[in-house]
Amino acid sequence: MDLDMAQVRAFLLAAEKLHFGRAAEELSISQQALSKRIARLESRLGRQLFDRNVQGVQLTEAGVRFLAPARQALTAANLAVAAVLEPYRPLRIDVWGHLYGPMRTLAHVAARTSELRLELGHGRDLPSVAAALLHGDIDAAFGRVHPPLPAGLTHRLVRLEPVDAILSADHPLATEPALRPEQLRDSVLWTPGALDRLDFLHRFAEHFEIRDHAEGANLGMDHFLADLAVDPSRFSLLPADVPLPDAPGIRLVPLVNPTPLYAWSLLWRGDGHPLLDALVSAFVAEAGRNRWLEYDPARDWLPEPSLTRSGEPVRR
Repeated sequence: MDLDMAQVRAFLLAAEKLHFGRAAEELSISQQALSKRIARLESRLGRQLFDRNVQGVQLTEAGVRFLAPARQALTAANLAVAAVLEPYRPLRIDVWGHLYGPMRTLAHVAARTSELRLELGHGRDLPSVAAALLHGDIDAAFGRVHPPLPAGLTHRLVRLEPVDAILSADHPLATEPALRPEQLRDSVLWTPGALDRLDFLHRFAEHFEIRDHAEGANLGMDHFLADLAVDPSRFSLLPADVPLPDAPGIRLVPLVNPTPLYAWSLLWRGDGHPLLDALVSAFVAEAGRNRWLEYDPARDWLPEPSLTRSGEPVRR
C-alpha cells in the first residue's frame, strides 16, 4: 500500500492539535482540504483514525497505533528528499533558556569546528523546541532538558555550569565574598516568568526552602537586572560567566556548599541531519577539553541526575 505523505502530515498535525482547524492553519490549507486528506487516508487504510463529535476530535485505537509509525515514515520521507535536494543544507539548531545565554556555549563549540554549518533559531521554551524537532522543522536543539521529554528524542548532557546569586548592591548579603544557598531563605526569589514554568529556579526554591518569590515578564536582561537593582530584598540566579551589561547597583556573588550547577544538553531526533554526529562530537571534545562535566556531589547541587544518562557527569 502506497501512502500519500501529504495525507500522513495532515493526520500527524491533527493528532497533535486534536483540532482540525488549528492543524489546517499550520499547513496553510482550509479545514475542508485537511478533512478531505484525512478522509482519503482513512479510506485507503480501511480504518477510522479519528472520532469526531461536538467536543472535538480524538484518536481512535487504530489512530493511536498508526501515530508512531506515521511519524517515522514522514521523518524518513523528509530525509530522503533532503538527501537529494539539500545535501549541503546547514544544520538547523534552536536554543532556549535565553536569559542564561545558551549562545555562549554553542558559539564556542561552533568556532572550533569548521565543518559545522549552523542555521540558528530562538525557541521559546523546551516544549516548543521539542515539538519543532518532532515536526522536522529543526535538526537539533541546545538548552536545559527536564522531564517530561517526548518520546522519539535523544539528549546528551554536555555542560554543567556553576550558578551565582545575583542581587541588588543594597541587599544585606551583597558584600559577602560567597554565599551558601540556605542564606537566601529570607530573600525574595525574582523570576522572569511564572516560577512553576521555570524548572531550575523552581527546584532550587523547593530544595533550599526559599519561601518567597516575585515574578514579572521576561523582557530581556536589562529589564531583569533593573528590577533586581531597585529592590534590596530580591535575588535571582545566573550562570557565573554570563556576560552582563553595564548595570549599576548589581552584585554577582558565588554560591558554595553546595554550588548549584545548570545542566546544558543537546537534544535531537533519533535520526536526522548528516552533521549531527559532527555536532555531538564537537561538544564531547569541548566538554573534555574544558572539564565541563565535572561534578562533586559533596560540593555541588544538580537537580536532574535522572537526565544525565547520555553523557554522565565526571565526579571530581
